[in-house]
Amino acid sequence: MKGQYSVQFINPVLSAVLNVLSTMANIEARPGKPYVNKKGTACGDITGSIEISGFTNGIISLTLEEKVILTIVNNMLYENFTEINDEIIDAVGELTNMISGQARSELSKEGISFKAGTPKVVLGFGEKIGHIESAPILAVPFQCDGGKLVVEISIS
Repeated sequence: MKGQYSVQFINPVLSAVLNVLSTMANIEARPGKPYVNKKGTACGDITGSIEISGFTNGIISLTLEEKVILTIVNNMLYENFTEINDEIIDAVGELTNMISGQARSELSKEGISFKAGTPKVVLGFGEKIGHIESAPILAVPFQCDGGKLVVEISIS
């Protein structure tokens, strides 16, 4: 897998993003063209990441612009948050966990087992995410009402 990722692994992650956002927040996200994040830093305002282990080791991260995460959380909780606070930070960790969980569930049906760690949340554009340094970071941008989010995967 060095230098490229299998769609057998990537597609369940992308499907999980679409499903979680649709069912939990009534948000339609449209995937864009994948690219390699050579910097390894956040391209949005808040990032949730989760370490996975088992079949291989890696990191799955979810980076969101402030307006997008506020829309998602407001839709999920029927609230009216206007800025990132502790509840939004917790929600990013939970979203990351839900996406990882759904993806891992689908992968287990294919005989690919993973365990996940505890989600970590980082605030700030350009902050280091903690991806596997020896692996390429596959980034898939999604566009939705209010802005963009990016899912990134690095596996050894």
